[in-house]
Amino acid sequence: MGNADYDAPRSQAAEEDSLEELRARRDAPNTAAVDVEEPESFDLPGAEQLDEELTVPVIPMRADEFRCSRCFLVHHHSQRAVAGEDVCRDCA
Repeated sequence: MGNADYDAPRSQAAEEDSLEELRARRDAPNTAAVDVEEPESFDLPGAEQLDEELTVPVIPMRADEFRCSRCFLVHHHSQRAVAGEDVCRDCA
């Protein structure tokens, strides 16, 4: 793509097209046809594992932890921004 100066005045040729030339261009058959083909199937790495069930052990929240009311992450109580509020230092 070339560097176009969009602030430069337009050329007179583009502005002086006759009405007949514009109609002829409009009525001309569209020669730029797009060849649409069915997309091929793509095999992604690890796609054969999509049917497997993920198992993640869930560890209950400990007594010295809290869940931030803004980011919903579990933090140690030392990361609490204000005593008595469930907001971590990152979200405060």
